[in-house]
This record gives sequence, C-alpha cells and structure tokens, in this order.
Amino acid sequence: MSNIKTRNAPPRAGMLIESLRGLGYTTATAVADIIDNSISAGARTVDVHVEWAGTDSWIRITDDGCGMDDAELEKAMQLGARDPRHTRRADDLGRFGMGLKTASFSQARALTVHSRRSGRAPACLRWDLDVLEGVAGGDWPMIEGPRPGSEERLGIGHADAPGTVVLWEDLDRIVTPGFTSDDLFEALETLERHLAMVFHRLIGTASGQIDLKLNGKRVKPWDPFLTGNLSKRLESLEYSLLGAPEVRVQMHVLPHKDRFETSAEFEAAAGPDGWTSQQGFHIYRNRRLLAVSGWLRLGERGRQWPRDEAHRLARIRLDIPNTMDSEWNINVLKSTASPPVRLRPQLLRLAREAREIARTVYAFRGRLVSDGAESKEGMPDIWEAIKRPSGATAYRLSRKHDLYRSVMDRAGPLARDIEALLRLVEATVPVQRIWLDTAADDEPPVSILEDEADPALVEMMEAMFDALVQSRGLSETEARERLSRTRPFDKRPDLIAGLGSK
Repeated sequence: MSNIKTRNAPPRAGMLIESLRGLGYTTATAVADIIDNSISAGARTVDVHVEWAGTDSWIRITDDGCGMDDAELEKAMQLGARDPRHTRRADDLGRFGMGLKTASFSQARALTVHSRRSGRAPACLRWDLDVLEGVAGGDWPMIEGPRPGSEERLGIGHADAPGTVVLWEDLDRIVTPGFTSDDLFEALETLERHLAMVFHRLIGTASGQIDLKLNGKRVKPWDPFLTGNLSKRLESLEYSLLGAPEVRVQMHVLPHKDRFETSAEFEAAAGPDGWTSQQGFHIYRNRRLLAVSGWLRLGERGRQWPRDEAHRLARIRLDIPNTMDSEWNINVLKSTASPPVRLRPQLLRLAREAREIARTVYAFRGRLVSDGAESKEGMPDIWEAIKRPSGATAYRLSRKHDLYRSVMDRAGPLARDIEALLRLVEATVPVQRIWLDTAADDEPPVSILEDEADPALVEMMEAMFDALVQSRGLSETEARERLSRTRPFDKRPDLIAGLGSK
C-alpha cells in the first residue's frame, strides 16, 4: 500500500449538484420523496403548502414527526452520509439517504430545513446553490439559518412541538419563463392526483396512517384496485411467493366501463395516467406505491407484453419489504423496479391469469357470454375467434347463431349467396383500422346499435324473437328471457317486454 500513489480529487460542489438536478424528478415525485421522510419520522400530519408569487414562489412541507437535533440535521443534509447497504428499520421508506437533497435540488435552488426534537433546541440549516456555484476546490459550505426575510415562510412561529419543515425557494425548475398561475393550478392538480395514488394505503385516520393536506385541503386516497367493488370480475386472495414469503401478491380485474354507474366513476378509476398506463404490476414497499411497472418485461414466446387496450383492466398489487430493494433494483427516484430472476416464473403465471380474465371482460363488455345451450342464458355471440396453426387469430360469424340458422332455413336458393356474403364480411374485417382507432381514442369502438333509433332496434329484436320462437321452438316467455340476456338488447328491457304482444 505504501507504494501506491494517490491524489485527493474532491468534486466541485456546484457542478456536482447541478448534475444531480437532472435525475428525472417531477414536482410530484419530488414532493412525495420529502413526504417519505416525514412518514419515516413517525409523522401523523403532513401539510404541503405551495405559494404563488411569480418567480419568488415557494413550497413548504411541514410534519409533526419526531424531528432532529442539530447533529442529526447536519447528517441528514449531507450527501452520501448513509450507506444504502446498511440494515434499516422495517418501516423505513428511504434507502440511499439522498432523497431530501436530490428531490429538493431538482425543483429549487435553495433548500432550508428547520427541525426540532422533543427536549432539544431547534436546528436550521440551508443549502443554497447560488453560494455553492461560486465555491472553488472541495468545500461544501452549508449555511445556518434561513435566507434573510424567509423566516416567516417556515411557518414555525413560537411553536416548540417536535417536527420538521422543508422549505424550497427559487423554484427555477418549476417557475420557468412563461409559467403562470394557471400552470401552477394545473401542477397542483397533478400533484394531488399523484399523492392520492402513491400514499393511498397510508392516508386516513386509522393507526399508522397520516393526515395529508395540500394547501389546507385533505388529500383523499385513490385506490387503483377498487377494493371491495362488487362489479369486479376478480379480486384474488393475497398470495405469498414461493422462496420469498415476504413478497405478497394480489390480482385484480376491474369492471368494464358498462358496469360503472356513472362516467365520472369510470374516469376516476382510470388513474392519473389513464387506463392503459395503469395496467400491470403496482409495486409497493411498506404500503407506499413505488412504481406502476406494467408487465415487468414479462411475456411469452420471446415477446414482452406491452401495455395495451385488451388488458387494461388487469392490475396486480405486489408488496415487497425494504430488505429486498437491491434485489429488486429499486432506483433513487423510487420509480422503477425489476423482479429477481428466481421469482419471474411465479409472477408470469399470476400475470397470465389476470390478463386472460381482463381480456375476456374487456372483449365482452363485462357480461356473461353463453354457448346458447340453456334457455336461461343469452344467445351465443355473433363473432367467434379462431386460432390459426400459425398462432394468429381470425374472426368469423357464428354459424350456430339462432338468427343465422333461422335465415338459412328460409333462404332457399339464396342460401349460397348469403353464405358468400358472410364470408366476404369475415375476410374484410378492418382489424388494423379498428386497432388504430382504439389506440387513438383510448376506448374500444362503439357498436352502431347503441346509436340506432328505437324502430331499428325493435325491428332487429323482432327478427331475433321470431327466430327463437319459430326455429328454436321456445315459448314467447323463454324467448324474451333469452333476449334479455343477450347483448346489445339486454340494455332495453322496455323494448323486450313488448315483443310477441302483437
């Protein structure tokens, strides 16, 4: 060792922090990182206040946690003061010991933290990037006390209760040129939606939960899984993974749009980024949502599953302990995760099951699809999906459908032409156009029957009714019951009731 030549090469503080500012935080993810610290400190109340004052706007996050004394605050303000490999408390939401600084620097040039531990004198320290920018060498001057004139922004008054205040000033990454109060209002809405999702299992009045406020308004939790909703097709038991019993998984398949009572409820269930983006695995650590990770690069036949319309109703809750952060590759932003190779087969099996059910609900609008064997069920679906030997899917009109059979029984010499017409329709289904329109609209195409006037619907229903009575030999009562369970007629019980009365 004595022959090794070394040099001291401390980083330039200003340049290093400017680089850290580009980690990729949004305002919402940065605020959430600060709230993590509050929860880890045992806070029961967290208040986020955003003050608009043009370029002098500021943000304050206050909590009633255990607080810190001067030595603890100094350590918390240092970069790299904590080894992410060290064992942490089971309920700790941090890992790298960087969140306070990196989240704050990503949004503001001045970070002030005031904290008080019970029975100790309050402490207040500040990082100011304008000061660090002009420092040469390896010095890292941390300033004691808030910026002159910013004392009132801390909102502490003469309070002597324990807790911590984080103050962001000079919000140069938020209040950029052209940014207005309207933009701030939009940013507040985005922030509220994000906090409602990330902390939805931690917001409330029960033991271990927090009262979270944004500008004095309580943030209401948003549950991605509609837990307990009776219209859901699937809400599984909670599973433990083999070889990792501390990892818990629960599968959910949400209701189709038709099963929601109002369009507002449907839109609310979509989530901050919409239905398609919200599908797949939702990864939690200590009940805090870390990431909505899609399908975790899982897939079949060498192809990863994309986020697509057909499976958008599938959401899987996955809880991991903080002891597995490294194995799951949790990043500094707490925004990405990747499962260990040893657990992927189990996750693949669970995801496949949830996806299959979600696809069925999506394709059949949440209704039961019958094979037509029982009079108490609905009529068979008019379209059938056929798997080709190549693996591709083709679609054909069902030759078992009651109306088809009724028409062909009476077609006589036209039967051959009718069959040719149906095959032409089957061969020219605009699958690609339907796919493109669905992707663009974020909604499956609507059946034209939903826009038909009553006379057109009645005419079609009468034809179906006659087919059931005359060709299938059902009684009028049985035929009406069958139609009441057949889409799209099931939405018009008023019209069904009048069939056969003439």
